[in-house]
Amino acid sequence: MTAADTHRTIDAIWRIDSPKLIAGLARIVRDVGLAEELAQDALVAALEQWPVSGIPDKPGAWLMTTAKHRALDALRRNKLHERKHEELGRDREAQERVTAAALDAALDDDVGDDLLRLMFTACHPILSQEARVALTLRLLGGLTTDEIARAFLVPEPTIAQRIVRAKRTLAEAHIPFEVPRAEERTGRLASVLEVIYLIFNEGYSATAGEDWMRPGLCEDALRLGRILVGLAPKEPEVHGLVALMEIQASRSKARIGRSGEPILLMDQNRSRWDRLLISRGLAALQRAEHLGGALGWYALQAAIAACHARARTPEETDWPRIASLYGALAEVAPSPIVELNRAIAIGMAYGPAAGLELVDTLAEEPSFREYHRLPSVRGDLLFKLGRLDEARLEFERAASLTRNTREREMLLARAQSC
Repeated sequence: MTAADTHRTIDAIWRIDSPKLIAGLARIVRDVGLAEELAQDALVAALEQWPVSGIPDKPGAWLMTTAKHRALDALRRNKLHERKHEELGRDREAQERVTAAALDAALDDDVGDDLLRLMFTACHPILSQEARVALTLRLLGGLTTDEIARAFLVPEPTIAQRIVRAKRTLAEAHIPFEVPRAEERTGRLASVLEVIYLIFNEGYSATAGEDWMRPGLCEDALRLGRILVGLAPKEPEVHGLVALMEIQASRSKARIGRSGEPILLMDQNRSRWDRLLISRGLAALQRAEHLGGALGWYALQAAIAACHARARTPEETDWPRIASLYGALAEVAPSPIVELNRAIAIGMAYGPAAGLELVDTLAEEPSFREYHRLPSVRGDLLFKLGRLDEARLEFERAASLTRNTREREMLLARAQSC
């Protein structure tokens, strides 16, 4: 194996094992920043030793053992001793024995609860939305700062600062490394789901840049969602979110043309949809519904995606049901975005004039003043009504508002077709 092959293997192992490693260490040191530093020390040791000695038979166990040794070294240098001294009130030697035993237990124990604690900590509401996303991808996704920066088209120093500030905020606020109690768990879980959903959406429909999609982010979000399902199997909205992402991801290959151009839903080659992902998504949706979560925010969106997934041709799409589901979604969590999507469904189910009537009620919505999808949807409905001059102006306005290059090109092409 060449050095390059070894480094690629280490990278893959790190992505798989680093969340478990950081979570196990964080339970002991009670500081996700320090836990990550200790895990990174183990990674550096692997990068130094494995190209010479070869990949161990159990690389994850090697990393965990090395991280434990680093933690004990830190203890001997008083980094952990000072943090725990007041709490334990024991002499240095006794404390080292206690911490060593605790580290052994943490790294040998079932990692499930630790991973769940790490998710709740990284997505704590005390952090800004941008910080939660960056910290989650860093600690649970195994992404480097550079990879996160490139994924979101943000300068690397900006992402680095967000992560550093997030870890400092958690430490200074003494946020406990634990699964929230029942009375606050629902709200905290919503924060975790929101972060995973934001990561997926940015991959599925990039807000800016040259690419219509960033599949790597979709894969990261799906992986986190599947992990969360295993950790919280009785939470219906967890299954609802995974159902939504599985079904949406099934269309990824059909959403992009050979030159990278966007292909809209009704124009996609449905034979390219991934039937395995669809079946997994439908199964997850069924579990969410059986757990009593049919009217959950994510489950309702998954049910809408399922209507598309079940339609073998565009003509078979059950648009009246989709419009009804958007109506239910508007009752659960009313928002202008939901109303705009409901207008699209109504336009497909009952004609473009009905859809346009609802869209026009949203024209004065403050949050839509710079939102490109409003003129884009309005342009489509006007085009279907044969009002081509008006449609062209709407497509041109939408093109001027979007920050995604591929989407801008598509909208200008639609304007030219009017």
